[in-house]
Amino acid sequence: MARVFLSYAREDVDTARKLAGVLVEAGQTVWWDRHVHGGANFSAEIDRELKNAQIVMVLWSNSSIASAWVQDEAAEGRDSGRLVPAILDSVKPPLGFRQLQCVDLSAWDMIGRTEPIEDLLAAISKMAGDAEATEPAAASTPISICVLPFVNLSDDSEQEYFSDGITEDIITDLSKLSALSVVARNSAFTFKGKVIDVKEVARTMDVSHVLEGSVRKAGSRLRISAQLIAGDTGRHLWAERYDRDLTDIFEIQDEISHAIAEALQLKLLPEERKAIEDRGTSNVDAYRLYLMARKHWVGGLTGDVRRDEAIVRICQQAVTLDPGYAQAWALMALGQTELRAWHGKDADALGAAERALSINPDLPEPLCVKALYLEEEGRLAEANSLIDTAVRLGSDSWEVNREAARMLFRQGRIAEAIPYFERAVKLSNTDFHNPVMLITCYTAIGDTEAAKRAARLTLERSERALAQDPTNGPAIANGASALALLGEVDRAREWIERGLLLDPDNQYLRYNVACLLSAQLGDDEAAMDVLEPFFDQVKTASQLKHVEADPDMNRLRVKPRFQTMLAATSERVGLQPAQIQPSEMVQS
Repeated sequence: MARVFLSYAREDVDTARKLAGVLVEAGQTVWWDRHVHGGANFSAEIDRELKNAQIVMVLWSNSSIASAWVQDEAAEGRDSGRLVPAILDSVKPPLGFRQLQCVDLSAWDMIGRTEPIEDLLAAISKMAGDAEATEPAAASTPISICVLPFVNLSDDSEQEYFSDGITEDIITDLSKLSALSVVARNSAFTFKGKVIDVKEVARTMDVSHVLEGSVRKAGSRLRISAQLIAGDTGRHLWAERYDRDLTDIFEIQDEISHAIAEALQLKLLPEERKAIEDRGTSNVDAYRLYLMARKHWVGGLTGDVRRDEAIVRICQQAVTLDPGYAQAWALMALGQTELRAWHGKDADALGAAERALSINPDLPEPLCVKALYLEEEGRLAEANSLIDTAVRLGSDSWEVNREAARMLFRQGRIAEAIPYFERAVKLSNTDFHNPVMLITCYTAIGDTEAAKRAARLTLERSERALAQDPTNGPAIANGASALALLGEVDRAREWIERGLLLDPDNQYLRYNVACLLSAQLGDDEAAMDVLEPFFDQVKTASQLKHVEADPDMNRLRVKPRFQTMLAATSERVGLQPAQIQPSEMVQS
């Protein structure tokens, strides 16, 4: 019989209890969080049971689709081929899970082995049989590794984008090895620029090994050093220094990945070896430009038109050097989308997105761009389907989770958007936009404590961004929103005044300041004063749909002045104003 991990929302605990009892009576071994021992490390015990289960059974309901915990557990089951989903309340599963056949328990009377339960037992039996047929006879604990950011030793500090890019590519390469568990880029980069003890890193990240290294680039010459270290003892298991020409960068990365696999005694499958060696381009100059653009995208200033224009320019140079570089086309499309949506520029992102997909149909990010255009054409079902596919292909992509959340938000499906905003927040420690969106979402569903947690995170990240550039308008606006929610109203008003003086033409800043003025400070006239230039620059239907669905605009909807601005903008962009009521915006 199977070992079943049962994932459910707290509101469905009675159903989960009765279902667990029926499954146990049928001979299954069922674990659910009722089994967490007093004083146990809650997360650690759940992670252990989730990893050891043969079957991950998720109960989708109106409550569970809005739960980040349930979605994470379901994703673990889906990605490892162990998921058996069931639906309650006749609800539709969230994005990323709709391709999987669900057992419908909405008609189950919660008594005995009725037909829905028999269907569920059959699904468990089949899944458990498949797992036993493919599971190695002697499965061992996966070897794990944290790749620390390679130190830039070049004389030019601006070359840091290159060392960071190499680090990210090594993390990506090692993540393709099924026998190796790799700490995500976001977590690994929290150690960037810090003096660290390798054994402490291993304990903190709960890994068996740590890889550290350095990069020195001088003209066309390159020196890369790397060391693989045992996390428990600090002993060096492998070390190498590569003195090569820049044109050898791809070979060096391949050699590092293969050397680590050999040192850890991992056998590479043929498809894994092929995946490691696939760089997307063989042109070193195009690759260097892509890394430069990627650095601007990941570490630049969100909402800054200069950042987005630089990304597009750099990627255009990269694809000129290599027209078949799908990743560069995809990044260009993301930059053009920002220019179009938030800066009112006449940028066509669809062409670059379709070019990327024609080269590599499995890239998830350009699917999001294409979905945005479909949404604006009113083809909502097709747009949602593309986002669903993007989530399946890129569940760990910051861009994909952000776009999935935004699309759900624009449809007024606030509760469903929350897990994707949460996931995006976890995937980037420089992201201050998605935390402020969580303030709005949590406030809309009445979760005050969660809204305060999101506000504290928003303020922390906004202050970190402002330490780099005190004129960063979007960071000022988001930080002001956080301050207001945390009760520091006078300080929030000071930030608003400073932001509008420093960056008055920034659409992102204006919109978020207006939300703050109306929803939190109750100053509707000031909000509409700030919004008037914003509406003058709106050029896309998606922007307008965001306004129409945003709960922060609820107080303004009844104001004649706001209605006039909205109607005029709707007519200009060719969109009929939506009749979304506040009560509809928080439905899951």
